[in-house]
Amino acid sequence: MSVLDHRKISFIGGGNMAQALISGLIGCGVEPELITVADPSSEIRESLAAKGINTIDPTQDAKSAVVNADVVVLAVKPQVMKMVVSAFTDVLDKQLIISVAAGLSTDILSAMLGGYANIVRAMPNTPAMIQMGATGLYATDATSTEDKQLAEGVMAASGLVMWVEEEDQMHAVTAVSGSAPAYIFYFIESMVDGAIALGLNREQASALAMQTMLGAAKMAMGSDEAPSELRRKVTSPNGTTQAAIESMQANEIGRQIGEAMQACYQRSEALSDEMSQ
Repeated sequence: MSVLDHRKISFIGGGNMAQALISGLIGCGVEPELITVADPSSEIRESLAAKGINTIDPTQDAKSAVVNADVVVLAVKPQVMKMVVSAFTDVLDKQLIISVAAGLSTDILSAMLGGYANIVRAMPNTPAMIQMGATGLYATDATSTEDKQLAEGVMAASGLVMWVEEEDQMHAVTAVSGSAPAYIFYFIESMVDGAIALGLNREQASALAMQTMLGAAKMAMGSDEAPSELRRKVTSPNGTTQAAIESMQANEIGRQIGEAMQACYQRSEALSDEMSQ
């Protein structure tokens, strides 16, 4: 028996992240008719309705998406969150609220929701679109153990879930997973450009770089050894790999990655501060 069995889940906003989560939920066995999406776009509503999902035009009737739901996933841009939720705060009772909006703290969300505090804040990343996401979760003190399990079930449908104990740690989650797919894409992009400069064509370079990145990640995930030890084992003394690693170390690539993550962390803090004003 799943924690999601017979649970009614409503999404406020039907954009890419919402659709990624919905795909994961259906893939995990959630019946489409238990899912409702409120989105003002008729195109999005028609696309989701064709999959058996209930759809609502929130400009006509936002409350009906929320009143009978067990879980309400807030998947709209933070800049419009206050306006969107104001349409249904008066029908909140025992629903679990999950927010995937970046930068909005649970205190800010609670204030927007008229003091309602049964909130879990989530920071997913774009690989959730292929059910390979990594999501950080933080729950308020008002959230029960049962609802935490429910939130975990919803988000785990699209990948790995990791809880943090302090809300400020969500900035670190942003730096290491929320924004990090872009770091990986940048690294792949650089590898492809480098391989082309060495004589391969773009198709060859792209295929080899992407498969190598995927294989190395899967190897690390399946190993009991730390990445540093896996790197050591593949780095033969005076070999080709050592030459590459020494070049990276001479150029302080590790330090630069750390500084990039720090910049991401600081920007996440700044955005959160801006939203609180």
